[in-house]
Amino acid sequence: MVEEGGEEEAEGESAEMPAAAAVPALQRCNGFLPGKEAAGERAAEAEAMLAAGGPPETRLSRRRLAVLAVFSCYSLVNAFQWIQYSILSNVFAGFYGVSFTQIDWLSMVYMVAYVPLILPATWLLDARGLRLTALLGAGLNGLGAWLKCASLAPGRYPLTLAAQAVCAVAQVFILGLPSRIASVWFGPTEVSTACAVAVLGNQLGTAIGFLLPPVLVPNTPDDIDLMAHNISIMFYGTAIVSTLLFFLTGVVFEEKPKYPPSHSQAVLQTMPPEDYSYKQSIINLFKNAPFVLLLISYGIMTGAFYSVSTLLNQMIVTYYEGEEVNAGRIGLTLVVAGMVGSIICGLWLDYTKTYKQTTLIVYILSFIGLLVFTFTLDLGYLIVVFVTGGVLGFFMTGYLPLGFEFAVEITYPESEGTSSGLLNASAQIFGIVFTLVQGKLTTDYSPCAGNLFLCAWIFVGIILTALIKSELRRHNVNSGIMNLDVKAVPVDSPVEPESTTLKIQSAL
Repeated sequence: MVEEGGEEEAEGESAEMPAAAAVPALQRCNGFLPGKEAAGERAAEAEAMLAAGGPPETRLSRRRLAVLAVFSCYSLVNAFQWIQYSILSNVFAGFYGVSFTQIDWLSMVYMVAYVPLILPATWLLDARGLRLTALLGAGLNGLGAWLKCASLAPGRYPLTLAAQAVCAVAQVFILGLPSRIASVWFGPTEVSTACAVAVLGNQLGTAIGFLLPPVLVPNTPDDIDLMAHNISIMFYGTAIVSTLLFFLTGVVFEEKPKYPPSHSQAVLQTMPPEDYSYKQSIINLFKNAPFVLLLISYGIMTGAFYSVSTLLNQMIVTYYEGEEVNAGRIGLTLVVAGMVGSIICGLWLDYTKTYKQTTLIVYILSFIGLLVFTFTLDLGYLIVVFVTGGVLGFFMTGYLPLGFEFAVEITYPESEGTSSGLLNASAQIFGIVFTLVQGKLTTDYSPCAGNLFLCAWIFVGIILTALIKSELRRHNVNSGIMNLDVKAVPVDSPVEPESTTLKIQSAL
């Protein structure tokens, strides 16, 4: 358990602010703003309030590391449960006596559930806060895992689908949290790295999901009882771990630290919650042209990753019969390389703040990586597939935290949970379409045809990414260089003066 006394002042991040203590720690809400100009006005008003009382006191809490670790762990388990069926598609198809398409739906249910539930989930995150959302994600994750334990018999496919649907609902309360946790708990020099680590937990779960199930559940079509026993070890182990993580979430998670970790968070905490409108926040985001472009391009890239992950087993065994274990290892290579890419990209963003340039370069390299993977898949050398899969994963999976952080920058001060949720919803929609179409092309023609379909869409994503106008609003506030047009009317003057410019002083 992390003690409250763990709140520690980080070097270089604290400043005296006598009046700041008197400012109520209002519930952190965004979406106050009816438009971009009004966003500047509200943020400027908050800056002025802080400036009147002196520089804000910002500290980094030691608890932030525990919060990040616990979240990453239960996100890991949720991702493991997503991929555990697909990587053993031939095993589960034989065990439950169903088609490969029905097994694919055990993966796609994650995508289907996300789309209609993301708006209620992001509303809950903004209205009820981080702690409740985290508990719901961890709790539903454990419930779904225990329901799977009741589906350990042939003919119980509907029950295992229902259990997977519960895990899919849990995912709705998980995928949108990395950028919120990073912004609320971490300072400006570590926020992108923290977001990358939070996303890394989910990626690590996918990696373990590629590696562990083929080892725990070998294909034994002649001994269904042994197969059921092996599956039970995987299901019960997952249920026990997810239950422990639920209790850890209750112990570790708090709504926010005692002191804001950055000036941008200090500004947001002074904004009156009565001005908040979730509906207006959604409208603001869809009026933001750069965000809409990112929404589509992020959906294309991440949807392509979901499709490749879901169909990887089928692609590999098409050319390398009986290599289910190596198919899992190739998936592991793909995701682990992506984890390395995520961390490197996060560190690079914290150092350079070159969001658009980095995103575009990674997008282009993902396109090249998928082309190379496609045309080397049928050469007959598994080692080549391992290498090309690793290169593909490094860039394609490494892109995920880039999209989250880029969205937060260009939409500040809107809610990180709302922007991340919409990005993930786009990814799920594209993931469903891509998986169905690529699966059909792979079955009727070849894996090459399915992969080329994805390549064409990723090329479209490159063009859309190049069109995004990069305006790093959060970074500008933290750096004290953001110019905001503010209309100020003196109390004793009935005449509205001309628009003036408030420059946030670097002393903040």
